[in-house]
Amino acid sequence: MTTASLNDDTLLHEVALTLFPGVGPQLTRQLMSYGGSARTVLHLPPGKLLKIPGVGPATVAVLTGKERTAAMQQAEASVRKAEKEGIQLLFYTSKQFPARLKQIPDAPVLLYYQGTADLNQPKTLALVGTRQATDYGREQTERLVRGVASHRPLIVSGLAYGIDIAAHRAALQEGLETVGVMATGLDVIYPHAHRKTAEKMLTQGGLLTEFPFGTPPDKYNFPARNRIIAGLADGTVVIEAAKKGGALITADLAQGYDRDVLAVPGPLGSAASEGCHELIKTNKAALYSEPADIEQLLNWDLALHLAGKPQAPTTFDPLDFTDEEFGLLVVLQAAPNREEHLDTLAWKAQQPVHQVASLLLGLEFRGLVRALPGKRFGLV
Repeated sequence: MTTASLNDDTLLHEVALTLFPGVGPQLTRQLMSYGGSARTVLHLPPGKLLKIPGVGPATVAVLTGKERTAAMQQAEASVRKAEKEGIQLLFYTSKQFPARLKQIPDAPVLLYYQGTADLNQPKTLALVGTRQATDYGREQTERLVRGVASHRPLIVSGLAYGIDIAAHRAALQEGLETVGVMATGLDVIYPHAHRKTAEKMLTQGGLLTEFPFGTPPDKYNFPARNRIIAGLADGTVVIEAAKKGGALITADLAQGYDRDVLAVPGPLGSAASEGCHELIKTNKAALYSEPADIEQLLNWDLALHLAGKPQAPTTFDPLDFTDEEFGLLVVLQAAPNREEHLDTLAWKAQQPVHQVASLLLGLEFRGLVRALPGKRFGLV
C-alpha cells in the first residue's frame, strides 16, 4: 500500500476538495462527475461551476474565494503529515478505498488510514455494543471472536469503551486483524486509555477515520463514524445494547444498507441487553447464539468448507449469452469463492442493480447461478 506524497498533485487537490465548508460528500461526488478530477473542479471558472446541478452562488463563492487558498494550504499540511507518518489518504476513486463503503449512499469521499490490514478483505465483521459492558457482554464478545477465528475475518469496531475495545482486544488475542473506526483525527486517540491497544492495532489491523488531523471527539462525529462501521462490514453483531445508544444506530444503518444484522440475547431483566432483545423482537436483527449463526447468515460455512479445495474452472461461450449476462459471469468467475453480493456484482459489472437482479434470475433458471443468503449470488 502506498502512503501520501506531496509529489502527487492529484491527491493534493482531492484532499483539498474535502476541506471546503459546506461541500459534503454528495456534492463532492457531483462536482467530480462533472469535472472529472478534483484538480479540474478547483480550476473551473464561476460560470461553469454554476451550470453544475446543486451548485449555487454560495458554493461558487466558497470554491473560488479565500476558502480555496485555506483549503489548499490545509491539504498540503495534511499530505505532508501523512507522508511523514506513513498514513494513507484514500479518495473514493482510489482502488484501495473500501469497495463495501462505495455501495452506501452517504459514504465519505476521503479516508485517513494507518495500518496493515486490507480494507477489502473477503470477510469483514463489525462488532458493536454498549460502553457500559457487563462481564457477560465481554465474555460473549471473546467467545464470538474465538468462534469465527478460523475464517480469519477482519474485525471492525469503534475503539470505544465496553464492547468495542473488548472486540479489538479479543481479535488481537486470536491473531486476527482488527480496524478501529475513529470519531476523531488519526492523531487524536480517544479515549486516551486505549492508546496501547490502538498502537498494537497499527501492526495487526489499523485505524481509520474520515476526519482531518486534529479533529477532537465532538459528539456529532460519533453517529457519522457509525455509518462507516456499518458500511465496512458484511454483517454487524450487536452484543450488548441498552434501549438507546450508538450500537442501535449502527444496527439501523447496517439494516438500511441491506447488510445482515445479528444481536446477542442477554439475561432477562438486564438493562444492558434491552436493545438487543428489541432488535430481535422487531425482526431488525437475527438471533445470535453461536458462531454457526454468523457462518450461515453470511454464507461463511460454505466458504470454509470449500477453503483449500480447488474448484474446476467453468468456461462459458460468449455466443450463448448477451453481453450483459456474460459480463456478470466473468465477474463471478473472478470473485472469491466465485460469489458476490448483488450490489458489488452490479458495481463491478457496471450495470444497474435492477437489471443485474433480472439477469441473475434468468441465469438461475438456466442452472448457472445460485442465490445465496444475504443477497449474494454464486456460480453453480
